[in-house]
Amino acid sequence: MYNDTVLDHFSNPRNIGEIADADGIGTVGNPIDGDLITLYIKIDGNILADVKVKTFGCAAAIAASSMVTVMACGKTVQEALTITNEAVAAALDGLPPQKIRCSNIAADALHNAIADYCAKAGGQGGEPDDTCQRADK
Repeated sequence: MYNDTVLDHFSNPRNIGEIADADGIGTVGNPIDGDLITLYIKIDGNILADVKVKTFGCAAAIAASSMVTVMACGKTVQEALTITNEAVAAALDGLPPQKIRCSNIAADALHNAIADYCAKAGGQGGEPDDTCQRADK
């Protein structure tokens, strides 16, 4: 049912864990099947310098979470915002049709982490930069 790329990211997930002093944290879950993803980002300048993830869920959710960390790390905030769940599925060489909607939610967690970062940046006495204003919209 799963291809070799999905199985590799499920069996050997990348960037697992938490970032204690994360600049942004995004959580997304699907109550229908129980997948839960929490993604942590560390921003250096405008670059996602570190991305970590903790996932509770099926093989597809774990693989998608792993892949999104690989795709996002080293990208600018703007580039990371262009990563979609569809792009994650494509990078995994596809997911079974029944897993596309319920388990492929990792990009949503990434976008939530960026929104969290932007909310914090705007709440620290300064005006958020253009990146954060775009992320909030």
